[in-house]
Amino acid sequence: MFWGLQFSLLNPALALILAALLDATPAEIGWVLAVYNAGGFLASLVLPAYADRRGEYLRPLLACAVLTAALAAALASVTTLPLAVIALVVLGGPAGVGVTLLYAHLKHAGFTTSTVINVRAVVSFAWVAGPPLATLIIGRLGARAVLVALTAIALLNVATSAAMLTGRTRQQPTPPSSAEAPDAEAPMSRARVATVTAVFVVLQATNATVVSIMGLFVTDTLGINVMWSGAALGVAAALEIPALLAIGRLTHRFSDLALIASGCLAGVAYYAVMTVVPGPMLLLAAQVLNAWFFATIAGTGIALFQRIIPRPGLATGLFTNTRRLGAIASGPLIALAALTPLGYRAVFAACAVLTVAALITIRLAGRPGAARTTVSEMAEARAE
Repeated sequence: MFWGLQFSLLNPALALILAALLDATPAEIGWVLAVYNAGGFLASLVLPAYADRRGEYLRPLLACAVLTAALAAALASVTTLPLAVIALVVLGGPAGVGVTLLYAHLKHAGFTTSTVINVRAVVSFAWVAGPPLATLIIGRLGARAVLVALTAIALLNVATSAAMLTGRTRQQPTPPSSAEAPDAEAPMSRARVATVTAVFVVLQATNATVVSIMGLFVTDTLGINVMWSGAALGVAAALEIPALLAIGRLTHRFSDLALIASGCLAGVAYYAVMTVVPGPMLLLAAQVLNAWFFATIAGTGIALFQRIIPRPGLATGLFTNTRRLGAIASGPLIALAALTPLGYRAVFAACAVLTVAALITIRLAGRPGAARTTVSEMAEARAE
């Protein structure tokens, strides 16, 4: 909960903090966030890879918590935008890898796929609570107060990480049995891992696109109040939590790929409905499909990457970056609204087509025999 709350407070409020404390213009905020996200992209590859080589995830996790407290202090004290950028890249980039390392630790310590997905549900709950809490704090106490709250949460993360380090030797979880992990096979070949990664970038891009255009779709296409956009996204986020908990139970009975396929089918249905939705009631009802789609991508996706890539840190870091790459790839999809008379409905139609293509591709990548690496690839992985 604390790790999810940490950056669900900072990231949505960062633009407001930069504008309020450093008088940043919209253009300046845009390039600052771009540099910050680029730093986070690199950190989520380098730091988990370092943890993999050491076989140690809790100490880097503790360091991430300390860096978060340092970032909050730096943002509260800097007086120029370039110094804020340096703080965001040097401190914020590595600090943002904390949740990734937490998932990697769970896998390395032998916790079941169900546990990993349940933890993802808790993080999702934090993201439901975090942004409203951040805006409430800013509205009542000002932008600097968010940094005080961030420092407090970071210190709680220091305490919980230290407690996990202390208690690690006292209790070791039992590694998952084959009954708990229907997909427990050898890792996939590198070519197939690259294929699965590309598929998830596409799926993440469709979700990022929908989140970005929802406000404009509601006002420009449906002609209703923008509040329905927030309501739709809020319903989807709230339903994502029970969906993740249900998926955690279903992992005992169904494979990763089967669950992801069910999510893709729900995604296709959701995007198809959105091309014809006439008003707010069907808009809200359709979020059931959207919640299941994203829950399978976000929850089962972590489990799949940890299964097909033998190093937990690299696996989770790579999965995390599919979200960032998907957000970048959403730009051309959003641009479709200006190229066709259907407007934003064309964007949903394109998302449906891409999701069908992703479903077919991932089923082919996961067909029998796809999960086996060659002898040379296994030797290279051990050497690395």
